[in-house]
Amino acid sequence: MIEFAAAKGPRLMLDETSVMDIGGCIVDGVDIAPKRAIPDDGDPRIDHSLEGFLFTCGPDHIRHREPIPGRTDGKVYPLHGSACGHPAKVVWTKFENGNAECCAHIDIVTVEGLPQRIERLWRIDGATGEVSLDDRVVNTSDQVVPTFLMYHMNIGGKWLDAGTRLEGKMLEGGGFPWTFGEELGGLFCVGAPAVTDGFAEVRLGPMKAAGEKTLCVRFRADTLPHLQVWRNQKTPADVFGIEPVSHRWVSRRELQAGEFNMLQPGESRSYALRFAFL
Repeated sequence: MIEFAAAKGPRLMLDETSVMDIGGCIVDGVDIAPKRAIPDDGDPRIDHSLEGFLFTCGPDHIRHREPIPGRTDGKVYPLHGSACGHPAKVVWTKFENGNAECCAHIDIVTVEGLPQRIERLWRIDGATGEVSLDDRVVNTSDQVVPTFLMYHMNIGGKWLDAGTRLEGKMLEGGGFPWTFGEELGGLFCVGAPAVTDGFAEVRLGPMKAAGEKTLCVRFRADTLPHLQVWRNQKTPADVFGIEPVSHRWVSRRELQAGEFNMLQPGESRSYALRFAFL
């Protein structure tokens, strides 16, 4: 893990062994990542990643273990795509004037055996404490491919309390308590239109354990036009997830009817995420 912090904002632990995702996220001395309070998906790459505060799902698949067309060996798409577990090559790291910046490239081999690349830039504004993630997914193969992306931001449920709410204009009634759904969990996916400067916004808080702070998440609404939210309090899991995502919560076959984001060889697609503890 690489410690990544600025003059203000959270202290992050970036995982160079897996897409330069976020392991620990320390706010007011508390690491709000779920750690081992997670469900077992039966995939060691994801088991490792689920423990952290943020992991990247894609770029070849999201959500469902579905058969790969044309294969006769029974091979299926991994639940969260192929990105997790691919090491990152750090291009540069800068700590200047209270700000922090880290650029990394991740060369991925998809489940179909095709090369893809994520060009990733992390920044923390030392004046505001806001964390910025800008990703560019590049089709480095010689074939036309569909591209997906989902950011899983996982918070340990033990850090949330009776006063913690999820709020955003895309939510019914503008928001509700974090304990939505059934007693031990819930899941939904909604459209997330932009509210400011092309970004959608959702908030979770306040969290007493983290100095009464509220997590404010903004994401680029043109390439991440949906928000998925889930929680799982079925022992031993205790986790709450905020998940900006490129596609609706339906099967790959249904998306293939007209919602795939197709990339020609050499083409790219950009995604952006921002978060701060206010």
